Amino acid sequence: MSQIVNRTVRYEIGGQLFEGQLLYDDSRSALRPGLLLTPNWMGVAAGVIEMAARVAQRGYVVFVADVYGVGVRPQNHDEAAAAMMSVKGTPALRQRLQASLDTLKAQPGVPLDTSRMAVFGFCFGGHCALELARHGAPLQAVISFHGTLDTADPADAKNIRGAVLVLDGAEDPLVPREQLVGFAAEMSAAGVDWQLTSYGGAAHSFTDPQANVPGKMQYDAKVSQRAFAAMYALLDEVFA
Repeated sequence: MSQIVNRTVRYEIGGQLFEGQLLYDDSRSALRPGLLLTPNWMGVAAGVIEMAARVAQRGYVVFVADVYGVGVRPQNHDEAAAAMMSVKGTPALRQRLQASLDTLKAQPGVPLDTSRMAVFGFCFGGHCALELARHGAPLQAVISFHGTLDTADPADAKNIRGAVLVLDGAEDPLVPREQLVGFAAEMSAAGVDWQLTSYGGAAHSFTDPQANVPGKMQYDAKVSQRAFAAMYALLDEVFA
C-alpha cells in the first residue's frame, strides 16, 4: 500500500521566501523520476496538492512549485489574476521556476533519480512549464495542460532539451487559436520534439473538477482522463 509523504519545503530566491510541497510514495525505496508541477493561477492550493498526490502514487517524486512567494495565496480569481500578471512575462518567472526545479533536485533523503526529470503544469502553470523549457532546463519532458502558448522571445525554443506535449481544449476561449499556429511554427523552427493535441469540445481548465463556467472554464472528465493518459505515455517513453 502506498504511503504518500507530503512535506512543506521552504526555499529562498533572491532574498525572498517561497514554499512548495514535496510528495512521494515512501513505501518503496527505489529511485524514481522527479516531476515539477507548476500550478494554475491559484498557486499552491489544496486542489493542486491533491492532484500531486495522485501523480506521486504512480511512482514519481512530485514538487509543487511556488512562483508567487510565501504569503501570496490567492483566494479568488481577481487575486489570482493580479498575482499571475505580477510575474508573467518577467525574467523573475523563469528564475523562480529554475530555482524550484533545483530545489526539487537538492532534496535530501528522497528516492529521486535526478537524471530523469520533467515538468507539467495547468493553465498558467502550463505556460510556466513551457517557459522553464525555453529557459534551457535539463528536462526530458515538458507537458502543458490548457496553458497559454505565448512567449516573449520565440527564438528561445532553441534552448528546449526535452520532448514537449501540449494538451489543449479546442473550445478554450482563453488560449487564442492563433497561438497554436505560432507555437507549431516556433517549435518546428527550433527542431523540437513536440506534439499538440487539441480536444474537441473542451474548454479551459478541463482537468479541474472545480471549474464550472460553461463555455469558458469547465471540467471534462473524459478529456481529462485522455490528457493524463497522454502525459503518462510520454513519461513512460522518455524515462524508459
